[in-house]
This record gives sequence, C-alpha cells and structure tokens, in this order.
Amino acid sequence: MSFPKGFLWGGAISASQAEGGWQEGGRGVENCDLIPAGPDRFAVMTGQKILALDDTEHYFPARNAIDFYHHYKEDIALFAEMGFKCFRTSLSWSRIFPKGDEETPNEEGLAFYESVVDELRKYDIEPLITMTHFDIPQYLIDNYEGWGNDLLNEFYRRFVTAVFTRLKGKVKYWLTFNEINLMCEIPEGMGIVIRKEDNRAQKKAEGIHRIAKACADTVRLCHEICPDALIGCMKMSSLAYAYTCAPEDQMEVVRHDHSMDYIIDIQARGKYPNYYLKQLERDGAKLDISEEDRKLLAENTVDFISFSYYNTTCVSADPQVNAEKSGGNGFAALKNPYLKASDWGWVIDPIGFRVLINQMYDRYQKPLFVVENGLGAVDSPDEYGYVEDNYRIDYLRDHIHQMELAIEEDGVEILGYTAWGCIDIVSGGTGEMKKRYGFIYVDMDDEGKGTKKRSKKKSFDWYKKVIASNGSDLS
Repeated sequence: MSFPKGFLWGGAISASQAEGGWQEGGRGVENCDLIPAGPDRFAVMTGQKILALDDTEHYFPARNAIDFYHHYKEDIALFAEMGFKCFRTSLSWSRIFPKGDEETPNEEGLAFYESVVDELRKYDIEPLITMTHFDIPQYLIDNYEGWGNDLLNEFYRRFVTAVFTRLKGKVKYWLTFNEINLMCEIPEGMGIVIRKEDNRAQKKAEGIHRIAKACADTVRLCHEICPDALIGCMKMSSLAYAYTCAPEDQMEVVRHDHSMDYIIDIQARGKYPNYYLKQLERDGAKLDISEEDRKLLAENTVDFISFSYYNTTCVSADPQVNAEKSGGNGFAALKNPYLKASDWGWVIDPIGFRVLINQMYDRYQKPLFVVENGLGAVDSPDEYGYVEDNYRIDYLRDHIHQMELAIEEDGVEILGYTAWGCIDIVSGGTGEMKKRYGFIYVDMDDEGKGTKKRSKKKSFDWYKKVIASNGSDLS
C-alpha cells in the first residue's frame, strides 16, 4: 500500500512557539508574550492572573522561542533535506499589525513572511499558513476587550486582506484559527475579555459568534483574492470512548462530541447546530444572529477540514470515575486501561486515529488534512546532539499506518500530513522545551538557555525515507 500521488508530507510549527524576535521588525506585543512558563502559566492563559510586560519574576518562552525568526533559512534547508512537500506555520498578527487597529500593515512584517514563503518555494515546499494560532495583539485586549468588541471583525478583516494580497499566488493552502474548538473553551486565551461581573456564558457566546463570522469572512476573502487557493478550518480532535457500556456513558460521548464539534460544524456546514443553540438556552445566553450573519456563514464554508490528533479519552457519567482524570491535549482525560501513555500522560492510540478520521470524514464529507500529530517526549542527546528516538519513530509509524488504512481501505480523502513540532519548539501547553516532538534537536532548555544549535535525530532519516517512498516504507 502507498499514499496517493501528490500527498503532502511535511511538518508544522507555530509562530508563538518557534519564531521569537518579539521586539524586532516592528512587531507589537501579543498575548502569548505575557504567558509565562511554570506554575502560573494556566492561570495567565485563562485570564485568572495578569502579568505586567516588565515582569522579571517569570520566564516568557514565546518572546524568543527557538528563534526561527533568524534561523528560518537554516531550518527550511533541513526540512528540504528531509524531502518535505509541505510546511505549516502561522502568522503573528502583531508582526503585521503591531497594535491591531492600524489602517495599514507593517511592511517589515509582511516582508518577513513573504521571505519565509519564498524560501519554502525555492525548495518546492508548499506553504500551509495558519492565520491565527492562539495569538492576538495585546493592545486589542487592553483597549478593545479583544473579541468582546464588534470592531475586532473589521481589524481582523484588514489583517487577512493584507496577508492574502501580499501572498497571492504563493500560498495554495490556508487555515483560519488553530484548534478553534479548544480555544473557544478557553475564551480568555483567544482574547475574549470576560470580567467577574459579566454573564460569562453570554460574553463567551458573543465572542465566539464574532470569531465564527471572522472565519467565514476570511474564507470569503480568500476565495475572492486568491481564487486558486484552498482554505480550511482547524480542529483539536478528541475521540471519546464510553468508559463502560452503560447507556449513560454513551450519552456522555454524544455530549463530548457536541462540545468539540459545534464551531467546526458552523464553518463546515454554514449554520449553528441545533444542539449548540439548545445549550445556549440552558446556559441563559442568547445570540442575536442577523440575516446578514446567516448569509455570511452559509455562503462561506471551508474547502477542507484540518485537525490535530495526539490522544483519545474515555468519558463517564460517574463523578467518582471522573475524579481520576489526568493529562491530555488541553483538557484532563480519563485513562484507558487498554492503552499506554506518554511521559505527559497522553494516551497513545493509533487505531483511535483511524476511527477519528472515519468519523470526521463521515460527518463532513470534505477532504481532511492532518496538520498536527506527534509524540512529546524527553530526549537525551549525545555530545553531538544526536538523539536515538526510536520511541518517536514507533509512535509515528503506527499512526501513519492507520492513516494509510483509512485512505486505502476506508476511502477517506486526506490531502496531507504535517508532523507537529518537526523541529523542537516550546510546548504551547506547558511552556517547556523538554517536551520535544521534533526530528531536529534544538539545544535549548526550559529557561531558554543554550546555543540553539540544530542537530538531526534518528527520526530525521526515518521520516526522510517515509517521504521518499510516499509512505510505502515505514520500516
């Protein structure tokens, strides 16, 4: 068996986890610059704690990250050596519009991203650009309450218009918001300002509605400005199994899927699903959806569905069982007694990957794109920076094989596969550097110390062989 001709093999990173250069090229401050590593990270991410820009008690990993801003040519050359057909990265909104409300973009920011795209094109690597990957200019949060303000839709329109106009004809694949369903469950992390005195459910629903309109508007602009391009949404996938065969546990699977799918349903189907509207009623929230809004959503659905996949979970209606939840992507998860877990407690489930791929294709009947998948692990390099990461190879081999089965045996249409953190980057969840995903080791520790020297791991040559054989050689 092998993958379809033209299958887009590659890797993925994000601006806030890799780029750095936070005070260079006219870039403004973004929310990620104020999220520290360490025990306060989640409190800041969820708006429970606010840190000052001049805080000296914390380390802020996004400010320098792995310095892709200065190393991108070296890094892209390594991706090309592996044979990448596609590379996914994101844009820092504040690099293009430093405050976010300017009338015109920052030329240095646009020039930087055009240079990155041109470097990829030099090696015949297709850029896959995510417009927004958890970031928003901090100025918009401080002065406009972020996505709590209707003006954000106009500001975002200026941002995406500037990007599409500049990169027209150079980028064929685009994504709107990264893991949008995850961020809608952590609204403060997406820049939706909610104060203690606010009706939380109402403010959250209104912010999500603005973001849903921004996604549809972005699709519209992409199709108008870049008619030869394709644009998709991006979902944090989370396959749930019923913890037991009790009907109550199976109903929890339905509820879990609803909580994960509603924002993707809007982007893929063009309207709010009834189950979400009913949930808003139960939460005491009301949405004023105008006919103009309905038309915008209905006429501007995405061309494909992209998603991340790392682990599965079990769900239960029993409060005592739920007390045993542990690590997972964004949310705590129940352990599956049939499966092993990673160093961070994420359940490893390759067959679940195939199950989820089938579920998503059946639900949306649109092409899929796997844009994040990988194993976060502690690597131990030798004196030359070489890591014998057989555990990573095993993880990726098993998942790629299940993706292959989904294509060959189940008939699912998948455009490509970009392994997450193809070069070691800062963890978005924990802010750690020791949680590594890459084929390329970066000499840097959790405090940002190190030479940032790049070196190849064992998985580098393995993935190179996978790509060269179009997935037929996974040995």
